[in-house]
Amino acid sequence: MIVLVKIIQLIFALSLLVLVHELGHFFFAKLLKIRVSHFYLFFNPKFAILRMKKFGGKLHFKFFSRNPESLEADADLSVLDDDDWRKYPESTEYGIGWVPLGGYCSVVGMIDETTSADKLSKEPQPWEFRTKPAWQRFLVMFGGVFFNFLLAFFLYGAILHMWGEEYLKNEDATYGIAVNDLSYEMGFRNGDKILSFDGVPTDDFSQLQIDLIRSKASEALVLRGDDTVKINIDPVYMPAMLNTPNMFQIAFPFVVDSVQDSSLNYNSGLMHGDRIVAVNGEKMFIVQDIQEELAKHKNGSVVVQVEREDGEVTLPLAVDTAGHIGVLLQSDMTEYFNITKNEYSFFEAFPAGAKKGFNTIKNYVKELGLIFSPKTEAYKSVGSFIAIGRIFPGTWDWYRVWSIMALFSIMLGVMNLIPIPGLDGGHILFIFVEILTGRKPSDKFLEVAQLIGMILLLALMVLAFGNDIRSLF
Repeated sequence: MIVLVKIIQLIFALSLLVLVHELGHFFFAKLLKIRVSHFYLFFNPKFAILRMKKFGGKLHFKFFSRNPESLEADADLSVLDDDDWRKYPESTEYGIGWVPLGGYCSVVGMIDETTSADKLSKEPQPWEFRTKPAWQRFLVMFGGVFFNFLLAFFLYGAILHMWGEEYLKNEDATYGIAVNDLSYEMGFRNGDKILSFDGVPTDDFSQLQIDLIRSKASEALVLRGDDTVKINIDPVYMPAMLNTPNMFQIAFPFVVDSVQDSSLNYNSGLMHGDRIVAVNGEKMFIVQDIQEELAKHKNGSVVVQVEREDGEVTLPLAVDTAGHIGVLLQSDMTEYFNITKNEYSFFEAFPAGAKKGFNTIKNYVKELGLIFSPKTEAYKSVGSFIAIGRIFPGTWDWYRVWSIMALFSIMLGVMNLIPIPGLDGGHILFIFVEILTGRKPSDKFLEVAQLIGMILLLALMVLAFGNDIRSLF
């Protein structure tokens, strides 16, 4: 059931994002009086679930119909029957395909993955994309990315208005960080309070690792006890940082919520609210430090010092074979930290959403830079539909679904700006070259460039699927 929910969320998200992207191309094409032959949700090889076209003053529909044969570019339309939809190329055919992987918008006179130079009419027509001035062609090509960004800004604004935002400021992480093996090896220690990376402070505690990676920082400044310590970050750790989660967990005190009935220490005297402050005479109170110490005494025992409202007590505790003492901890972070909560009115939310969107674009551009840098090995983290599907929750949670969609909308927009033929960025690159040189690339050149771009994109897809498959084993 969990897998089914994830698949439905993935299809829902990708369909909406691609539909909005293609709607951007469609909007500017129509605005600039460029014909659009097809606008489809989902792909329709062989047949379509629904087709709709307006001609003769009314809408016409077809359900579960086969795709008509393509006409030659210079075909005589007058010989077609009046009820043959191909006779009315000036009208857009809208439809729903049966392969639920996005959709497409076919702009007349544009060479893309669905149209080659040979399929274009021999004489360019005024309603074709290729006959329009460069600035108009730029708007049509940029329209998809623009609409994806607008969708993300809107979604972020709606999320802030509906749910607000809640996070732990780095400065409010009272007990500092808890490290894993990687961050320990790099020089960080439990209880460190991270002040900055390369002199730039981090506001959101949950973003510490991400900010370290994005900035490719060479130095971290931490507060260790009463001392300020500089930690040099060796770039050789970058691949490990990308593939090792939870480098900086939140450190919090070991406070008992309850003792389980099945626990070895059920009758040990431990009580709700007890705070462990020392183990075997060694002072420690951070959960992660105590867990590490208990792991050294598996299937043995320890003596702990416990703080209570009426003073301190010393208790002997048994440790099971897993290194646990069989208690549940108080996990409400508001008990230990000041959690920042921001609420937004309707008119405050959408400017804040736009700001969040712009920051996300900036950060994602940095992340793409890591992927294209072989030394970071970030390309090994590139994933396909499998990796994307894993991100969605196992139950339907609108907050997480909309948040993921907003991020994916940014990602789709930025990815499409990469200047590779086959992506919008490739078309935009050729338009800029045309503006600078005054020479327009030939249709045949664009077709070849499109083919090369599709090969590169196919290689990227193979890499992504390969990474996903390796991650399954």
